[in-house]
Amino acid sequence: MKNIVEIISIFVCILLVISCTREEALQVTVDFSIDVFNDDFSIPVDVVIFNRTKGAETFEWSFEGGTPATSSVKNPGIIRYEQKGNYTIRLFATNADGSEDSKEINIQIDDPVAINFTANAITDNFPPAQVRIENNTTGGNSFKWTFEGGVPAASDAKDPGIVTFADPGDHKITLEASNGLETETLEQTITVAPNLIVDFDVEVAFEDDDFQIPANVIIQNTSVSATSYQWLFSGATITNATEENPEVTFNQSGRQTITLTATNGKETKSTFKEITLFENTNLRTFENMKLGINSSHTANITGAFFSINNRQVYTSQQTTPEVAPDIDLVFFALNSSFIQNRFVSPDRLDITTFPALSGAPHTKVINTLEDCNCSASLSVAQFDGMQDDTLLSGLTIEETPEGLQPFDDSIIPRIVLFQTQDGRKGAIKIKEYINDQNDAYILVDIKTQKE
Repeated sequence: MKNIVEIISIFVCILLVISCTREEALQVTVDFSIDVFNDDFSIPVDVVIFNRTKGAETFEWSFEGGTPATSSVKNPGIIRYEQKGNYTIRLFATNADGSEDSKEINIQIDDPVAINFTANAITDNFPPAQVRIENNTTGGNSFKWTFEGGVPAASDAKDPGIVTFADPGDHKITLEASNGLETETLEQTITVAPNLIVDFDVEVAFEDDDFQIPANVIIQNTSVSATSYQWLFSGATITNATEENPEVTFNQSGRQTITLTATNGKETKSTFKEITLFENTNLRTFENMKLGINSSHTANITGAFFSINNRQVYTSQQTTPEVAPDIDLVFFALNSSFIQNRFVSPDRLDITTFPALSGAPHTKVINTLEDCNCSASLSVAQFDGMQDDTLLSGLTIEETPEGLQPFDDSIIPRIVLFQTQDGRKGAIKIKEYINDQNDAYILVDIKTQKE
């Protein structure tokens, strides 16, 4: 009897232990979350897994479309996605008590927004400029355009087509492209050319600055936003009337008109200017020219060398080897007392204190008409009344020992005659002797043939 009781007691204890063990079995509760780096769902996408599962001992991860594709560790770390798509992340977990659970999270992976567009003028950029917009963006599904100063001013279309800009200047074109998760912005500037302006400057060539015909005229076209030109000249010869800057020779005296018509295909405008030309006298006049004495020339204050072609007085320092062949007249005075003065040929500086000029031309000179023992004659009244080269053309310029002699300041005005190496005849009227010590000079007018 006692044995039976003990056996029953042991059996009851075993049942109690089994009952207690079943009450303490663990349940698996799967829970996890994901975090996308920088909230950037455009490929490549890196996803971090945060596992908060309870009661599990084994883990079976599947990462559809991801790398790695599966994992059996509790915390699989970072999963990378490199292809666009809608993917599932799934965890199935179990334990030794036979409990199991699972969870899925869907993730949308998008292409990156690669924003790009072109804006090109259809014909030209003259106002009004029509600009064709081509959207080359990839990965975007919504678009917002703004066109500064354009018509239309904005658009939500993927391809807005043609936009018109009426005003000259810079205009910003801005595109915002989005895929719902990220937005990119791109800005470009298009420039509309200024409105058409038609204008030009007129300048006679250096050798024709007396406006005597035939006169070569230099045209400087200053038009803006023009593409083609049509010139019209009265009293002139022109080789090409459609050049931007034509070369023009006027052969008729009087008031002449220059007309320019220019276009850019959208606008056409015209303008004109007038120029007054004179009959050719073959006489060139220089007034109030200063020619310095020896010390002034040498000190580079007032020069004593004169070039007719260059129309310039040169000091000692300015008379370079390049200039020497252009010198036509040389004035030499010993000092400010003006008791011994003369004009000499540029190639005969040996009779002065000036150094010789290499390559200088020969100019015939008559310093003292009153003593020259020659046939040439020209009075002050004839000089002043000279309107063309008739008197000069009739002169015979001969160099004589008497005519080459120096002169003093006792005769005012004094006429000095000359003939350049290329045959041009001329006269100098000495009007005044200015005694300024070492900077002394004479004041002269010069009349000479142009050819």
